[in-house]
Formats: sequence, C-alpha cells, structure tokens
Amino acid sequence: MNRLIILSNRLPVNVVRDKDQLHLQPSVGGLATGLASYRKSSDCIWIGWPGVPREGLSTADRKGIQSQLQELKCVPVHLSASDVCDYYEGFSNKTLWPLFHYFQLFTIYEQSYWQAYCRVNQLFLDAASKVVRPDDTVWIHDYQLMLLPGLLREKFPDLSIGFFLHIPFPSFEVFRLLPWRRQILDGLLGADLIGFHTYDYVRHFLSSASRLAGLDHTTGQIQFGARQIQVDAFPMGIDYPKYARAVQSPRVNRFVRSFRAKTHRRKVILSVDRLDYTKGILQRLEAYDLFLTENPKYARKVVMIVLAVPSRTGVEHYEKLRNRVDQLVGRINGRHATFGWVPIWYMYRALSFERLTALYAVSDVALITPLRDGMNLIAKEYIAASSDGKGVLILSEMAGAASELPEALMVNANDKQAIAAAIREAIEMPEAEQERRNRLMQNRLSRYTVRRWARDFLDSLEAIKEKQKTIRSHKFNPRIQRMLAERYRTAEQRLLLLDYDGTLAPFASRPEQARPDAELLSLLTQLTRPRANTVVIISGRDRQTLEQWLGKLKLSLVAEHGAWHRDKYGEWICNAPPAMAWKKKIRPILNIFSDRTPGSSVEEKDFSLVWHFRRTDPALAQVRSQEIKDALRNMTANLGLGVFEGSKILEIKNLAIHKGTVTTKWLASRNWPFVLAAGDDYTDEDIFHAAQTRLFTIKIGTGPTRARFTIESVSRFRSVLKSLTLTH
Repeated sequence: MNRLIILSNRLPVNVVRDKDQLHLQPSVGGLATGLASYRKSSDCIWIGWPGVPREGLSTADRKGIQSQLQELKCVPVHLSASDVCDYYEGFSNKTLWPLFHYFQLFTIYEQSYWQAYCRVNQLFLDAASKVVRPDDTVWIHDYQLMLLPGLLREKFPDLSIGFFLHIPFPSFEVFRLLPWRRQILDGLLGADLIGFHTYDYVRHFLSSASRLAGLDHTTGQIQFGARQIQVDAFPMGIDYPKYARAVQSPRVNRFVRSFRAKTHRRKVILSVDRLDYTKGILQRLEAYDLFLTENPKYARKVVMIVLAVPSRTGVEHYEKLRNRVDQLVGRINGRHATFGWVPIWYMYRALSFERLTALYAVSDVALITPLRDGMNLIAKEYIAASSDGKGVLILSEMAGAASELPEALMVNANDKQAIAAAIREAIEMPEAEQERRNRLMQNRLSRYTVRRWARDFLDSLEAIKEKQKTIRSHKFNPRIQRMLAERYRTAEQRLLLLDYDGTLAPFASRPEQARPDAELLSLLTQLTRPRANTVVIISGRDRQTLEQWLGKLKLSLVAEHGAWHRDKYGEWICNAPPAMAWKKKIRPILNIFSDRTPGSSVEEKDFSLVWHFRRTDPALAQVRSQEIKDALRNMTANLGLGVFEGSKILEIKNLAIHKGTVTTKWLASRNWPFVLAAGDDYTDEDIFHAAQTRLFTIKIGTGPTRARFTIESVSRFRSVLKSLTLTH
C-alpha cells in the first residue's frame, strides 16, 4: 500500500503546557486508538492541529514542537485563537454540530464563522500540499474538514481521497437549512469514498446529493463529472481486546474491589457521557427519578453513577446544560435520599482508562440514551468490558450503535416512561439471559474491531480507485483526440451521427429550454461546411422542434428515435406505423400519474408518449416510475410497445423504432472512411451497437456502454468537435 496521509482536526497527540515546558500527551480518542497501527507505520503521516493557539507559542516553542512531532510523523497545522473561536467553536460546533444532530434551535448561521471555516480548511490544504505525493492515499476525518476533499481534488485531480464522517448526516429536510449546503456537498464530493457509521446516514447523504446537485446513484455509487464516487456505511468498532482484557489487570482489579466495597452490593446503573445536549442526560435523569418514584421497593438497593466529562466549557449552551444537570441531580437526591443512601453519585470529570473500565465491570446496567449520536463507542466498550457476561445495556434507538447491538434493551430517548420500565427490566433480568445477550454482542464486536473498520475503509477506497482506472481506460484522452483529428483530416468522406440532448446541448429543467445556443449553431454550421461532411442529428425529440431549432442548417435530421427522418433541406418522411390507437389507451394513465406527481408532465410526440420528471422530487419520481411501469406492463406487451427509462424520463414507443435502424441505413449508404457516433443515454446504445465495427463511438458521461470511448461532459465534447473544424 502507498503512504497513508491522515487529516483530522486534532493530531493523535496533544501539546500540553506544564509550567513553562511544552510536552506531548497521547490522545485517548477513538480515532487515534483505531489508527494507531497505521500511525506507527513508516508509511503514515498525520496532519492536524496540535491543540495550542498560535499566539501561545514562541518561535522557539514552534521549533521544539515541530521537532518532536516530526519524530512521530505528525505535521502541525497552527491555528490562531481567532481561528479556534470562529472555525472550531463557531462553525464546527455552533453550526454544523447542532444542525447535524437535529438541534435546529441551537444552530447559529453566522457568515464570519463560515469564512473562518473556509480559511482553516484552506490552511489544512496548504499543509497537506507540502506533504502529499500523487501516489499517496489521503484519509480525511469528520465535520471540521468537509471542504477539504474538494480542495485537495482541485489541486491533485488523481489523488486517492477518502472521507469519513463521525457524526450523523442529517436528512435532506434538515441539511437544506444550511445556507452553505451546496459548498459543503461539493467539498465532500471531492472524495472517492465517503464513509458513514450507518446506512441511514448514507441514505440521507445520497438524498441530499440527488436533490441539491441532481446526482443519481446506483448501489451507493454517484457519478460526479468524470469520477465515480462510492458512498457506504462502515460502523466504527473499538479496540475490543483492550477492553475485554482490562479486568485482568491488577490495577483495574483494585479499582473494581474498591468500587464494589463503596456501593455496598447495590445494583449499579452507570451513565457515562460527554456533557453535551445531544446525549440526553437530562432525560435519563428524569427517567431515573420516575423509576425511583414508581418502584419504591428499590430505594437503598440501587445507585446511579453519572460520569459527565467536561465538554466545550465556556460555550453558552454547555454552561446552561451543566447548571441544569447540577440542579436536577440535587433535586433527585434531595427527593429520594435517606441516611446512608444517595441515589445518584455525580462526577463532572474524566476518568483514567483503568477507573473507567473498572466502572464498566461493576455496573449492572449501562444507561446509554443519546437523543442523537453518530455511533456511541461507550455502549460497545461496556459490552466488551463485561468479561463475565453480566450486565445489561439500555441503548437509545437514535445511537448509531443500535443497529449493531440489537440484543440491548432499546428505548426512545425521549420516552421517560419507557426508560424507567427498561431500568426495572434490566435490574430484574436473569443472569442467564444477560449472558445470552451479551455473548451475541461480544462475538459481533470482537470480529469488527476498530482496526478491521480502518482496514475495510482503506480496502474499499483502493477498490473504487481501481474501478475508476478501468473507467478511465475508455476515456477520450489527448492521444485519442490526435488520432481522431488525423483520421478526420485524411478522410475523403465523413459521417457524423450525433444525438442532441445530453450530447450537443446540456439538459434543462424544461425540455423547451434546451434550444441550441449561438455557440452550438456556429459549431454545427462549421461542421456542415465541408463537402466531405455528412452530419446527422439523431434525436428523440419531435420533428417540429428539430425543424424549428436546426432546420436551416445543412444537415440531416432524425426525430423520435427514427420514426421520422429528413435529409438536408428535404421533406420529412415517416418510418413508423400510426400510433393513435395505443396512445388513446395509454395517455389517460400517464395523465393520472402526472396529476399525482408535482413537477412532472406528459409530452405527446407523433409516435411516442413521454413522461418527464426532471423537476420532480427524486424519491417520488422513482416510486411513480415503477408504478407506471407496473401499470403499463401487460398493456404494452400486447401492443408491441416498450417502456424505456432515459434521463429523467419514461418513454413509451414502438419496439421496432430505435436509433440503430436509421444508423444502419446511413452506414450502409456508402463505404465511409470516417465515422463519428456520439450519444449519452440508453437510446444511443443502439447507435453504438450498429456502429460497433467503426473506430470512433463516444458516450458522453460514464457508465456501462457499447461505445469505445467516453467523454465527461457536453462542453468537453463540443471542444472536441470544435478542434475538428480547425483541421478543415
């Protein structure tokens, strides 16, 4: 494998000032742990912020840090205090974090925050540009750097780039609230592989890509320009052996004995979280209060340990949350406590790994009920640390980990009654049932560890890059263009068979808006000027439109996929049988579906009917398309008709009418020394099939095709045609 370049907001080590000395302290985050084996590799470099504002570092400090980090293969991105305030605390955590966790009322849309976000992503690009080589693999992490894939792609077009989002990706209805949604989306689309924790987030992202950028997807793959992008779910694991073996440590064992002595054999309910409004801490405290009220027999028999790790101190919402938690804990203890028993033990601090795993080991119940969480590794750590199989996990349905831990007691984090009932069920659950559930979850977690997660992601990134290479092998490149120009220049007779929509002209939201612009009319005029050239436009459009748009040019026209044709300046000739009878039966059905589908319309041509849905909600259009095909299946089969799906259309037409028939006639009309056939969709595959023995068949766009070459866009194909006119 090539070098791996990891980019994240923070480095895997933090710069800590102790008195007047700066030293490095390893990060204990899940990402740093998961990628430890790669970081230690000689082929891995990590780029990120070292955790200290630029103003707090002297020149000597920077040199000293640089030297220490270099030994660890880490590259610092130095941020100013203003950057940290506006980019990290601002846009990242006051805009993206609340919005992506569905806390719209907490979301702040501030232009200065957005500008800082753009500026810092550019700083990361600058740092990466000094390190990255063309054959490197780059893995970018999380919501603080969502513009970076696009920035890197612009500078390194062929670079292998992966991106993983560690928080939820919201539904389109929420994501669309972000004023800079398209810039964020375009930034993410710079990656070759975009990873999320769950398929729900994948689905939300694909929906946003479809609705905001008009990008279709098939089995999680998006065609974005000339690149194919893979979007997939990779549920992040934990370092399972580390937690499973922790209880064997003498130090952890000492803490276990100490905790058990202090709890006096009471049932222990554990709540561990960063102090964040997304974690549902207030709701679970209220549910515990309700449990104690409804189950007085458990007074003095249970204790709830609440460990709230400080988070983003100084931010208003977090300060308010801390005050509310403090007050609620005091109120519950005041209501239920007796001499010798306090129902809640509350700690506002972080614990060492040994103390935390000891708490996992002694807890009878883990109460993990976030309102929204990308994954939640604490739930997995608790199960892994339960080496004896005892203990019950109560888990929110809204945690990403829920799909992997179905044996947990699932609750709605907003349903206090359900949480209270789950606490009672957990306390009363027989040990044999606890073990059965936990062993199933442990087997699953032990297989898909954090290292397996990282390996799977990087293997998938390598796979999509290989697929891109295969596609690129058919790509129209400068060498092919030179060969095309030479064959064109030396040929005494030339045949150009050109589709219109999506080939010569880009698609428009309304079909009538795709009329030829001045550039295209000029280009076609130049192509038809040489006597050696025969230019044929083979389109699915009706003959009236083609006549109006292109009738004055010295070229031949084919309408409705071959139902009509007209030699240059000649009369239109019909090649198809009458269609009135079947259209009278099918038109009313299409009208019904169109009336029920906002943004859709029915177009009637002489020999076909077309249902357009370019302006329709993509999900609704997909449902309606299938419904139409189902409704017409028997009818079309009996009438010799076909239902064909094109670019945002369904077309019903005679099976005998297709572009291949007219292409065959043109090819047979003489022995052409030069043939160029170009198109973009399924109807043009008939052209490519008929012309398969010819040298230059070109598909505009990518995907499976019979064409020999592909060109990424209409504008690029126009430039190829323009280069031919220069050889006249």
